Amino acid sequence: MKRHILLLSALAAPSAVHATTYLTVEQAQAAMFPGETLHPAFHALSPQQIGEIRKASGESPLSKEVKAWRASGGGWFIVDQVVGKHEFITFALALDAAGAVKSVEILDYRESYGGQVRDPRWRAQFTGRRAGQSLQLGRDVKNISGATLSSKHVTDGVRRLLATYAIVLARG
Repeated sequence: MKRHILLLSALAAPSAVHATTYLTVEQAQAAMFPGETLHPAFHALSPQQIGEIRKASGESPLSKEVKAWRASGGGWFIVDQVVGKHEFITFALALDAAGAVKSVEILDYRESYGGQVRDPRWRAQFTGRRAGQSLQLGRDVKNISGATLSSKHVTDGVRRLLATYAIVLARG
């Protein structure tokens, strides 16, 4: 009986999650917009905006709040999350004044594997992308073997934030 209880308790124990914070929001802002001042410009999404974002990107926002900051040079800094395989990946997207991707940073990674999405060469594939352009894993963005779900979900998240920019932030 003891053996069965130990086995059941081992099966019920949560698996270890390897959470790593690579950058705080403030550190990412400084790295992505050096020398610029950023001002919070958070937005609550209306049901209509959520529907427009879903239609434009194929992805629904995970939150009804857009966490965005306006850079003094006219760009945007947006923080959001996607689900990797089981846990959230927090990432930041920097857009230039015209709405093109300047850079993508992974702030928090909570999965036990798949952290290769932090590779600067992989993240550089997003540079210059704009809302409305094709942005599909395996076609426009190379997949990372061993990090397929993280790669897909970060790509989907960037596409969703580009649509969010066009529908919410660029309009004003």
